[in-house]
Amino acid sequence: MRENDSATAPSPIALGGLGGFGLAALGVLAFSFSFPGTVFALDGLDPHLVGFGRAAVAALLAAALLAAVRAKRPRGRQWAGLAAVGGGVIFGFPILTSLALDGGASSAHSAVIIGLLPAATAVMAVLRAGERPSPAFWLASGAGAAWITGFALVRGAGHFTTADLLLFAALVVCAVGYAEGGRLAREMPGWRVISWALVLAAPITLPVTIWLLATTEPHWTGRAVSGFAYVSLISMYLGFFAWYAGMARIGIAQASQVQLAQPILTLVWSGLFLGELVDATTGLAALGVLVCVALTQRTRVRRGPAPGLAPAPVAVSVTASAPPSAGLAGSSGRSTSGAPK
Repeated sequence: MRENDSATAPSPIALGGLGGFGLAALGVLAFSFSFPGTVFALDGLDPHLVGFGRAAVAALLAAALLAAVRAKRPRGRQWAGLAAVGGGVIFGFPILTSLALDGGASSAHSAVIIGLLPAATAVMAVLRAGERPSPAFWLASGAGAAWITGFALVRGAGHFTTADLLLFAALVVCAVGYAEGGRLAREMPGWRVISWALVLAAPITLPVTIWLLATTEPHWTGRAVSGFAYVSLISMYLGFFAWYAGMARIGIAQASQVQLAQPILTLVWSGLFLGELVDATTGLAALGVLVCVALTQRTRVRRGPAPGLAPAPVAVSVTASAPPSAGLAGSSGRSTSGAPK
């Protein structure tokens, strides 16, 4: 028996009780250690291996879970959306940020640059979900872009570094992946969105990872193992269970507001676990990003129907196959904790 999209049976992965903002916050907490985890992994691993390998490991886990519950296959335009998710959060962001961190960018510095991700995600939600922002939205978004550009120029002695350009590119592609995943999570549970995207990317990530393992001479130090395990299991997979579910419940733009805490959390982890100096300039830049993004999220946006996808009930639970009378979870039961406005 396949999944029944209306089933609401109990599940071993019980996240639904957190509510939309709680789910989004849990996702942000998981993602906030991605940069320190990547720095740990780079202790003995090639940056390309970290970028591709984390997706390959997560793809194996995703394939096993999808097979265990006999998950319903995506259909029609959903495949195109999954390809966009893969391009953003499976290929683009992990590889670009790994290269930036390997190229000299600190975890704290990178956190401030990526601090514009909430605004970028909101912009992508506007473009992909039919929303119509007010002039104040664009003013706040432009102020945030100018602020973070100034920070990058100050730290780069008047010019952008290669690492900064890599981080800005990662910012854009990740926003696309977040927005597309949030749209798809209206039709299928968030865990299935990231699972199918990983499986779709596996014909590339798996062979490339095997080749990199054979050619880059990885050194599996304790730091490398722990960092690689974190970014593979949490950053690349489990964190998205909560993140996409939160987006489906409260809307893409509203969920992205929770990301305001992510740069600050990453700065804290960078100081505690990496011994990086979080100086006044970095702290001021992070504060400016938070203010600008907060203003962006508080401006009025009229929401229209999302092109290509019809809203549908969502849920975040997963369970194994069961007899017909028991039903299956991992389905799209309608949430009572909130809905996009």
